[in-house]
Amino acid sequence: MLMRDEIKAAAEAVLFVRGEQVPIDELVEILDVPLLDLKGIMQELMMEYNEKKCGLQIVFEDYTYLMCTRAEYSDFLARMNKTVQRRLSPAAMETLALIAYQQPVTRAEIESIRGVKSDKVLNHLMDKGLICEAGHKAVLGKPIVYATTQEFLRIFGLAGLKDLPRLEEDKKNVRPINRRRGND
Repeated sequence: MLMRDEIKAAAEAVLFVRGEQVPIDELVEILDVPLLDLKGIMQELMMEYNEKKCGLQIVFEDYTYLMCTRAEYSDFLARMNKTVQRRLSPAAMETLALIAYQQPVTRAEIESIRGVKSDKVLNHLMDKGLICEAGHKAVLGKPIVYATTQEFLRIFGLAGLKDLPRLEEDKKNVRPINRRRGND
């Protein structure tokens, strides 16, 4: 079980990354905290943000929590050239994960695994600077291979590709024990 300060920090991280309203029941599930405890913890967190007069605040409305900017800083935000849109579709996340774990990988290899065309998704990921063309594969036709970028590492908080979460071990070679009833 997480300590109270760890729960606050985890809730803060979830709200920050989500960037939109998070239903209270989803937070209960994600943080594995009873509803009444979570309400008290979130109230404390909201008060801490208010006391610090941060540029950010946490708002509770319609049984959801949202981390957002304070209204008094809207003039500064309006001066920004443009808002950076960093959200990725499920298809883009799937493709990005494939590239991260399989790189360098060709478009045909990606499409073979995903089972759908991936041209638009690849272009979208390149436009966002998350992947790049990393050369050509030494096969007939010399197709382009794709790899992740430093921007990918920065955005996902990774020092290097070795910090990617481990995939489950290949369990193909593991055979279940075949026991006959009565012989245990």
